[in-house]
Amino acid sequence: MNTRVLTPLTILSLASLIACTPTRVGDQVALNSPATWQHAPNTQTAETMDLKTWWQGFNDPLLNELIDKALVANHDLKIATARVREANAMVTVAEAALYPSLDFSLSGGREKRIDRIVGVPSGQGIKLITPTADAVSGGLAARWEIDVFGGRHLEAEAAAAQAEGSQEGLHAAQVGLLAQVATNYLELRGVQQRSGILQNNIALQRERLRTVQAFVKAGLANEADLARQQTLLQGTEASLPGLTNVEQNLIHRLGVLLGEPPENLGTRLAAVGRLPKQAPAMPNLLPADILAQRPDLRLAQTEVSAAAASLGSARADLYPKIVLSASGGVGALAVGGFPSLADSVYALGSGLSAPIFNAGRIRAQITAADARLEQVAANYEKTFLLALEDVENAFVAHRSANDSLGKLTEAEASAEKAYRLVDTLYSRGAGNYLAVLDAQRSKLSVSDERAKAETAVGVAMVSLYRAFGGGWTVDSLVSGIDNESIASRDKQ
Repeated sequence: MNTRVLTPLTILSLASLIACTPTRVGDQVALNSPATWQHAPNTQTAETMDLKTWWQGFNDPLLNELIDKALVANHDLKIATARVREANAMVTVAEAALYPSLDFSLSGGREKRIDRIVGVPSGQGIKLITPTADAVSGGLAARWEIDVFGGRHLEAEAAAAQAEGSQEGLHAAQVGLLAQVATNYLELRGVQQRSGILQNNIALQRERLRTVQAFVKAGLANEADLARQQTLLQGTEASLPGLTNVEQNLIHRLGVLLGEPPENLGTRLAAVGRLPKQAPAMPNLLPADILAQRPDLRLAQTEVSAAAASLGSARADLYPKIVLSASGGVGALAVGGFPSLADSVYALGSGLSAPIFNAGRIRAQITAADARLEQVAANYEKTFLLALEDVENAFVAHRSANDSLGKLTEAEASAEKAYRLVDTLYSRGAGNYLAVLDAQRSKLSVSDERAKAETAVGVAMVSLYRAFGGGWTVDSLVSGIDNESIASRDKQ
C-alpha cells in the first residue's frame, strides 16, 4: 500500500482509541453506612413530609411567603447561581479542546521596497525601477490534537465534575437558606410569645402592686411587702428590653436573608404572632439515603470525580501527542507594469511530540494530583461521618425538646394552680405574701421556659430536615438558574 495512504489510516486508527482511556482513575470511595439511625424515634412511620417543601408542614402562610421571597431575592443564591453559569461555561471551554479548530485568515496590502529593484527595457536601454506590489491572500487553517490517551477527555470530565459541584453548592446554599429563614422565623415567634408572657406578668404585677398599696393604707400589709412587690415588678420589667432587642435582631436577619432592607419587614413581622402549632411529619430516611439527598455529600463526591479525572489527565502527559493540521487558500499578487499572478495553495501535515526530559515536572504534577485525590477522598468520608452526626444530633435535640416541652407544660399548669391557691389565701388574709411572690416568680419562670421549649421543638424539626438535606430539587430552584444548560450537560 502507498505510504501516503498508510500514514493517514494509521493516524485514524489511533484516533479510534480515544474512547479507551488507559490513564483513567476510579472515583469510587467505599463508605461504611450504618443500617439504621441510633436515635430515631420508635414511633416513626412510613409517612413523611415531602423533603422538597418540608416548611409547608408548619402550615404558616407567612412563613411560606417569606421562603418564597428568599428563594427569589437572596444574594447568596444569586452568587451561587452565577457560579453555576461560570462552571458550565468552563465545561464548554474544556470540551472544545476535543474538536478540531478552524480559523479563517485574510490579509492584503501594498508595498514598495528598495531591495526589490527590477530592470525593464526602455528607449535608452535598461531602466531600474522599484515597482509597487499589491498582494492579497486568504484561506482556512485547521488543527486537531488527537486525544489518543484521553488526557483532553479527562480534562473535560474534571470540568464537568466541577460544574456539577457548583450545582451542588447551589443546592447546599438553598438548603441552608431555607433552614435559616425558618429557624429565625420560629425564634422570632418564640421571642414574641415570651414577650407576651412577660407583659402579661408585668400587668399582673402592677395590679398586684396597686393592691398591696391599698392593703398598706388599710393596715393589712406592711412596707416590706410593698418593697418586695416593687422589686419584683422592676426586675420583671428589666427583662423586657432584652427580648425586644432579640426580636429586632431577628427581624433584621430575616431582612438580609430575603434581600430586603430591615424596615421593609419590620412592620409586618413586628405584629405579634404565635408559634405554629403544627409541625412537619418526622422525616423517614435511612442513613444510606442521605448520600443522594444531602448537597454537601454530593459536592464531596463531585470533588472526588474531578480529582480522579485530573489525575488521569496528568498521567496522560507522559504519553505522545499527535496533531493533524491542514490549511488551504488563494492568493493574488499584482506588480505594477506586470501581469497579475493568482493561485491556490494548500498544506497537509501531521506531527508527534513526546516528553523526554522536563526535570521531573510531569511526575511531580502526577504526584500532586494523586495527593489531591487522596485529600478529597478523605474529605468525602469525613463529610459522610459529619452528616451522620448531624442527623443523630438533630434526632436527640428534637426528642429532648419534646420531653422538656411536655414536662414544662405540666409544670406551667401546676404553677398556675399554685399561684391561684396562694393568692386566694392571701386575699382572704390567711396566707403569707412571700408565698404569693414566690408563686408569681415560679409561674413567670416556668411559662418562659415552656415558651423556649416550644420554640426549640420547632427549631429542632427544622434542623432535622436540614440535616437530611431537604429543601431542594432542580424544579424547585426559582432563583434564575440556567436550567437548559444544566439539562444539556446532564445528557452528556
